[in-house]
Amino acid sequence: MTKSLYFEFLACTFIYSFSTFSCYRPRLWLDLYCLFTNLVWLGTRSNCGFGDFEQPRALESMKNKNVKLADWGSLSYEKAWQRQEDYFSQIIARKRENRKLEHHFPTDNHLFFVTHPPVFTIGKSGKMENLLLNEKELATKGISFYKTNRGGDITFHGPGQIVGYPLLDLDNFFTDIHRYLRSLEEVIIKTLADFGIDGARSDGETGVWLDLNTASARKICAMGVRASRWVTMHGFALNVNTDLSYFDYIVPCGIRGKGVTSLANELKEQMNEQEVKEKLLKYFKEVFQAEIIN
Repeated sequence: MTKSLYFEFLACTFIYSFSTFSCYRPRLWLDLYCLFTNLVWLGTRSNCGFGDFEQPRALESMKNKNVKLADWGSLSYEKAWQRQEDYFSQIIARKRENRKLEHHFPTDNHLFFVTHPPVFTIGKSGKMENLLLNEKELATKGISFYKTNRGGDITFHGPGQIVGYPLLDLDNFFTDIHRYLRSLEEVIIKTLADFGIDGARSDGETGVWLDLNTASARKICAMGVRASRWVTMHGFALNVNTDLSYFDYIVPCGIRGKGVTSLANELKEQMNEQEVKEKLLKYFKEVFQAEIIN
């Protein structure tokens, strides 16, 4: 017997028993029976009610934890931003379509590595006073500037820095932006540990820091994200072989009194950026319990 028929059988038995008593109106119970069986039918059709006790397991099996990896090499910030927007829109569109369908199609997840030519970017909550150059000075030094739709304040991207843009549907992982940011930080902290560097979090200051709560506290990885319908874009910027002099032209992340550093600066040697990317992938897979698809 199917679950819906089983419920109907119970409903019939229940109604018959009560309708034999003169103090109950059989017509009323018949109306209630019709309402109840319609609810059972709706539940079996929509997988959202009485008729499907296996729904949580089914939904879990629909989650796509495969993350497609691509390395864009060196690419202008403008072009990379547009590519992100294109992928972001595709994932959002799929989620909207799925809302209309009985059987959902899996949504994609992506991780893009990229290196940008020198550029300053500022988030939606950033303050222009944290950019210490005017438009003419930016042009003279060959530095681009963009106001973005991510969170956070101002930061620098340039050669020697590994930028990671995870475009994830968090419905495939966990729907918690705070946890998402802490997870990104954990990927960086674990990567740094493999090089003998002790990274840490700072309350209220997203990113990864060294020698926190000391006079020499310095940031090695900045983060800023955007999320809509649990889909993410933008991401992290890890200083590997970065020319740190560019940070003299801004107040990094809008935080005064703290410095900026890089792997090369800490270890006093030029780093193999491909090796760093491999470690980032290793821990991204571990922390997000994902499969990386090349």
